[in-house]
Amino acid sequence: MTGLILPNLSSNQMGQVTITMTVTNWVDQVMSDRKFIPVEEVRSRKLDNVLVDTGATLLCLPAEVIQQLGLVQGGEASVETTAGVKMGRIFRGVDLCISDRHGTFDCLELTEVSYALLGVIPMEVLGLEPDLKNRRLRLLPMNAEQTYLSVL
Repeated sequence: MTGLILPNLSSNQMGQVTITMTVTNWVDQVMSDRKFIPVEEVRSRKLDNVLVDTGATLLCLPAEVIQQLGLVQGGEASVETTAGVKMGRIFRGVDLCISDRHGTFDCLELTEVSYALLGVIPMEVLGLEPDLKNRRLRLLPMNAEQTYLSVL
């Protein structure tokens, strides 16, 4: 996607949060869990310097990572970038692990940057909240009497 504002990942900018996370091909994981393939064949990758981006909706992965994981394209969508609205490819079945939190998500392909972005939907589903002052993610809830999940 052209026109993305590239963050300065090498400096200690106020409010910029970067994390480490693991992404896995969810179909591979299910196949391994059911003993159809050995665990060694599960495609997975640990990603460092993932930018926590409250302006992004989805998990966004570089094309190279999507290819390494062998993800299947699920469609295309109009994506708002700083250069305007562009078409982007959506891929299915990424198992995302941050700390001890796991979830399965779609991801948007990034074609012009080499780092991943963690958007608000995966953060909300996993109960994660950016702590901009301390440049980290907080795990919710903050105490044992609360939960980040609700059914109303």
